Amino acid sequence: MDLNGKSGEMEVFAKVAQTGSFSAAARALDLTPSAVSRIIARTEQRIGTRLLLRTTRAIALTAEGETYLRGARRILADMAEVEEAITSQGVPRGRLRVSAALAHGRLTIVPLIAAFSAQYPEILVDLTLGDEIVDILAGQADVAIRFGDLPDSPLTARCIGETGQVIVASPGYVEQHGLPLEPEDLTRHNCLRFNFRRVADGWPFCRNGEHFSLKVSGSLECSSGEALSQLAILGAGIARIGAFSVAEDIERGLLVPLLEDYNPGDREPIHAVFVGGSTMTARVRVFVDFLLEHHRGW
Repeated sequence: MDLNGKSGEMEVFAKVAQTGSFSAAARALDLTPSAVSRIIARTEQRIGTRLLLRTTRAIALTAEGETYLRGARRILADMAEVEEAITSQGVPRGRLRVSAALAHGRLTIVPLIAAFSAQYPEILVDLTLGDEIVDILAGQADVAIRFGDLPDSPLTARCIGETGQVIVASPGYVEQHGLPLEPEDLTRHNCLRFNFRRVADGWPFCRNGEHFSLKVSGSLECSSGEALSQLAILGAGIARIGAFSVAEDIERGLLVPLLEDYNPGDREPIHAVFVGGSTMTARVRVFVDFLLEHHRGW
């Protein structure tokens, strides 16, 4: 490691931020704590601002330190990518961190990753499934799969598909509680809902070309579409969820679609989000291209 170069300073700083202490970073880099401290001090002096807040118990990043860390991680990743491209003659390799929602990841992304891994065995795919939003700029993932309209950001987004919404219930629930024939019939049923705030308060419908929203209620709310579909299969009520999450259950007869004549046909885009431009690594590029080619909509 060239400790006198900017890349060496970035690597030391990134390791301190990762480990949370000078001594731990020193052990990982085979340096002394005093050497690490001098490098951090030199970096701060050269930049002209404090990057770390030091206390007797912990080290915290300043706002400028957070910005520097994001840039340092991108630059170090670029350098590693260039070296990999040279040594491997352009074959994409290395760790690819992918974040996806639980249900969509299990049902769609996992099968695609199995095929992708067979095609690119030199890429180690590190998949995390969960409904939390990861910070790509902070280095928490290389590619994230996200639903719906996206806020403005410096990230690059590619639409890999879209999904509709469907109202479903189990055959047993319909047999016990009756089949809703009009949207207004839902006011007499137990409707399973998401527990987070939606753009529109209610379920949307369309009748004779006129769109409207109907407020529904029920005894169960949940943050997971997959959990809502399971509750619907168990006969707990009627749910309106992404078509992708219940397509197999409908095919197997575990769920039946309801009120399809009144489905407004609203579609939700599915994006792959990543750091693009000149900082995009080869493994990210081939993975996003693979999703664009093989991901399907519902």
